[in-house]
Amino acid sequence: MLQATAAALVSDSKTLAHPDSMDSVPSSGNQEDHVSMSLNAARHAREIVRNIESVAALELLCAVQAIYLQQIKPANAGRRSGRGIAAACAAIRDAGIPPLTQDRVLYPDIRKALGLVRSGALVKAAREASC
Repeated sequence: MLQATAAALVSDSKTLAHPDSMDSVPSSGNQEDHVSMSLNAARHAREIVRNIESVAALELLCAVQAIYLQQIKPANAGRRSGRGIAAACAAIRDAGIPPLTQDRVLYPDIRKALGLVRSGALVKAAREASC
């Protein structure tokens, strides 16, 4: 249920997007009425970026699986994806992520896809194929 994981990450990101300035508290015996929460804001922003990377990896796994399912239909024989999409799909498969043909633990696939997202390899493959 990759979509449930993605939904949870999006929900977490919405919580993390709460303005940290709302949580400023007086300090130094009430002599300072504003305390910068910039470190918290930066930490939350980094976590949101990590969540987005994970959601992108999950969406890519779903998209590559959908393309695979379309391509194995006899009615779609001869239809091909565009060069960029085909290159991104090939990068996923070359990373050792096989098509989902039966139930299996998906955590290893998710980690591999996340590595491809973070490294920029998918974007690079798609751009090179499109040129």
